[in-house]
Amino acid sequence: MGISGIGAEPRLRRTKGLHMPLRLQINLIIASMLLAFAALLAGLQLNNTSRGVREEIGGSNLVAIQVLSQVEATSREGGLPAMLGFLQALGRIRGNEIELYGEDGTLLYRSPPPRYKAGRDAPQWYARLVAPPLKSRDIVLPHGRVVVRPDPSRAILDGWDDFVPLLLTLLVGVLVANGLAHWLVGRALRPFQQLSGGLRAIALGDYANRLPALPGREARGLGEAFNSMAQSVQDGMLAREKARAATVALAENRELTQVIQTRIEEVRRQIARELHDDLGQQLTAIKSLGFAISHRAQGQDVRIAESARMVVECADAMYESVHQMVGQLRPPALDRFGLADALQDLVEQAGIQHPGVHIQLQIDGALDAVRGELATAVYRIAQESLTNALRHAQAQLIALHVRMQPQQITLEVRDDGRGLHPDWEQTGHFGVIGMRERAEGLGGSFAMEPIATGGVRMRASLPLLADTKRETNRG
Repeated sequence: MGISGIGAEPRLRRTKGLHMPLRLQINLIIASMLLAFAALLAGLQLNNTSRGVREEIGGSNLVAIQVLSQVEATSREGGLPAMLGFLQALGRIRGNEIELYGEDGTLLYRSPPPRYKAGRDAPQWYARLVAPPLKSRDIVLPHGRVVVRPDPSRAILDGWDDFVPLLLTLLVGVLVANGLAHWLVGRALRPFQQLSGGLRAIALGDYANRLPALPGREARGLGEAFNSMAQSVQDGMLAREKARAATVALAENRELTQVIQTRIEEVRRQIARELHDDLGQQLTAIKSLGFAISHRAQGQDVRIAESARMVVECADAMYESVHQMVGQLRPPALDRFGLADALQDLVEQAGIQHPGVHIQLQIDGALDAVRGELATAVYRIAQESLTNALRHAQAQLIALHVRMQPQQITLEVRDDGRGLHPDWEQTGHFGVIGMRERAEGLGGSFAMEPIATGGVRMRASLPLLADTKRETNRG
């Protein structure tokens, strides 16, 4: 049930390739550690091989020098031919190259090539890594010299033959261990992949998405936390949708209320006009007929004259009642002279009906531009506030203050009455509800609050553009 996942997918696409997957990161770390361990073992093997070659060649060279030094006496007695015969009979000494030079530097003898692993040599790079520093030794004879050079090639080849299996073993071990680690990490991270998929679904607006029970204590805890979070998000979005629907319904209800109030004012105006025009004219006609009958019956029939006078008095009383009803239905001054005069008449009429109450009216600014529904709303709110203060609060001092501002008109009514009823905000107080609906229906605000010294303060603010906006909406 995607409610508001718009714009989430592009963000996911933008960030998808920015980070290396966790599984690959762990695999690279494990592979690096395995390679480092393999390199350490290879380094130890190379170090051991280098030390072994150095010890073997050093020992072999020392033995060769000692042997050749002992036969130096033979060369003195038999000369170079005797030394040549000895060397040919001796053959090759392991780990050494022996050369015999004559007195003139002619090469007379060189050791035969090694038979051990003949025809094979270790790679040059390996030989450079493990070969020890070598120095040749010269044995001076009466008519020539013998040169003994260390030859570590066979020892290095032995080391290479041992190093290759180790290197292959390490390589296979690294590959096998890394593959096993890759599989184990993937299995361990599978719950987190499910969690990642769930988060992605939530980001795309699927707030009904839930995760199954995940294996492992940590993963299970994360899954439960995710499901709880998803439920909270879903509940919040549903509550937001309900609040949005309630807001729309409230706006529609206020619009309907305003339409109803407008219609009521139109009906009141119509009824007031009919009462004033039709019934007023008929009462005037009845009064005229009563005067005529009374005049004709005067001196002839006292009873008819008295009845005619009673008809005239009754017509006057009915006319006065109709006049008051017309004023209550629709104040004539509001349509003829404007809001300021209508408020003044309202205050004066209230003062006449309640002579013991002091009522003040203060108007700041010109109210000539306030017409239509806005003027009606201000007048009705002032009328209801006065009624509440006089009828329910039993106030002795009432102050009405109307202020014209650049963007709104503000009405404030203060009284010194008994204050607000404890349950004034509950349902049933239709006068307060009507004032609030009138103000908020035109985009304004309404507030009532107690005064610390006693009484109530009512404040209503209505935007001056309310009528213009409503006319535009109607058009």
